[in-house]
Amino acid sequence: MNYITKRILTSIALIILIYLSLKSSSILMITLLLLCFFSINEFNQIYKNIFKKKNFFIFIATIISVLYILLFSLVVWFNLTSTEYLQTFSLIFLLLICISTDIGGFIFGKIIGGKRLTKISPNKTYSGMVGSFLFSLLFGYLFYHTQKNILTFDFNIFIIILIVSLISQLGDLMVSFLKRKANIKDTGSLLPGHGGVLDRIDGILLAIPLGIFLISI
Repeated sequence: MNYITKRILTSIALIILIYLSLKSSSILMITLLLLCFFSINEFNQIYKNIFKKKNFFIFIATIISVLYILLFSLVVWFNLTSTEYLQTFSLIFLLLICISTDIGGFIFGKIIGGKRLTKISPNKTYSGMVGSFLFSLLFGYLFYHTQKNILTFDFNIFIIILIVSLISQLGDLMVSFLKRKANIKDTGSLLPGHGGVLDRIDGILLAIPLGIFLISI
């Protein structure tokens, strides 16, 4: 089974898991607990590679990551289990933007390629960045248009989508920077075709809490 096939099958499995999590609070809780466990473990392994035997720095960096991941999980939990449709659909909207950003960057980067965006990650290109914005605008607006009776924002919808997509890409670059410092290719091997949990949710981790804050002000 080649890389692309593994990536597609893993993506389908993750989409099914997200769908089930939306339907059941029990599955959502289990999913968030697993996400916390694996992502914290992967962060810890990264910090061990970066700081070597400097246990104090490993401890501090891991604690900061734990606190942030707990904050992220609480934001997801309270929005998806809320009785307010606006909160639930807002989070789904933000999640769709993040996924579209990732898919757009992957497709445009693979098909068009071109000049590297940054030395932090050799796979990030300018064409991939354009694809990320285009896909997020397309699918984000389509979702907003079908649910605009629920999704009422004070900001212009295109500005929201572009900002959230940008934050998602920055989250991706942040984890890429940590991987580069740790001298590793993937944060783990749990997800075939994707690497570790952090390789899959790096952009989402940053974009969801900041996106919720953005649309709530």
